Amino acid sequence: MTVHRGRWSLEDRLEQGVRELPFDVPPGTASVTVELSYDGGVIDLGCQGPDGFRGWSGGARSQYTVSAEWATPGYLPGELEPGTWHVWLGLHRIPPEGVPYEVTVTTSSTPVRPPAETPPPRPERPPRRDLPAPGGMRWLAGDLHSHTVHSDGTLTVHELACLAASRGLDFLAVTDHNTVSHHPELPAAEAHAGIVLLPGQEVTTDLGHANVFGDVGWVDFRRPSAEWAAFADARGGLMSINHPLSGDCAWRLPLPEEVRPRFAEIWHPSWWDRRWGAPLAWADVWRSGGVVPLGGSDFHDPAQYQSLGEPVTWVLAEEGDVLGALAAGRTSISAGLTAPVLLRVDGELIAAGADGTVLARPDGRRVAIRGDRVHIPADGVGMHRLETHENEVIALCG
Repeated sequence: MTVHRGRWSLEDRLEQGVRELPFDVPPGTASVTVELSYDGGVIDLGCQGPDGFRGWSGGARSQYTVSAEWATPGYLPGELEPGTWHVWLGLHRIPPEGVPYEVTVTTSSTPVRPPAETPPPRPERPPRRDLPAPGGMRWLAGDLHSHTVHSDGTLTVHELACLAASRGLDFLAVTDHNTVSHHPELPAAEAHAGIVLLPGQEVTTDLGHANVFGDVGWVDFRRPSAEWAAFADARGGLMSINHPLSGDCAWRLPLPEEVRPRFAEIWHPSWWDRRWGAPLAWADVWRSGGVVPLGGSDFHDPAQYQSLGEPVTWVLAEEGDVLGALAAGRTSISAGLTAPVLLRVDGELIAAGADGTVLARPDGRRVAIRGDRVHIPADGVGMHRLETHENEVIALCG
């Protein structure tokens, strides 16, 4: 057993936000259990072995176990390599008086078996919406921001996938905080629920969050944000700035314009009054080449205010290639599956179910929409939107 005790100060947090506490894993160890206790503030929790990242649970847990066949959600099961391991402590909130803490590490030669899990029944899917698309392509409905028990969500991967399918979504990005431990569970859940599950990670820091989409491996949140984007790009993934104007999760990390990602989660539940133009103004100045707008519910728990699939991000995809459609910038966002939508198809804009709304072009020109399916020439590039007569945004188009 290894025990670390002490008190973290505000100065400690400012000097280095993630601290490492060492412990030894002798040969023949079958499992490691770490317990954290502290008084006041918020301390996040994670783990690293001699071969690298083994998990992160942030502030969602105060204890975890890692073993060969099973690990606490958020952590990676696998053989425990002998040597020096480290407990990670994220000094997320440390008040001026400091935070006393204690970390206890227990190693065991007894294996931990994975618990039995019975997936929920395969869901019934609502009818798909008929939207105009070029030959060989289809508009897919999805949600690009969700969480499971692998970080601070309450549903398992299987439960989340079934809920998404039951709500009529074609794809879902599963983006747990600072971990990829959910990725191995995605294929089975995808096949069971009948929905495309996009591997993701919400790279999470005190000064901003970003989603990385694609099976690119673990992104080190401790590194500068410019390296997150480069890491994702080198491995065929995409990075998006999350909820850039959302309270203490707003984006405040330095990032040179030449490496700023094209993708941004403009539509997020924190945009609770869509007459508020700040997210659109932010997008206009974020990068000179324009922004591909994305939407995500940031779903955690059915009891919370976020509803899965609200908003919906539509992608115009070929053979279900969601990541390829995102990379090409073929996106549209609506408030829900049946809400008014603005699509870009074959050089023109199509406003569907949007009678009585207003089309706002990037250059500020506006035109009233009259009719259930209206075709308008697409005049140039940039983010277009549909608004009500009160300037409430009801659809975005990339």
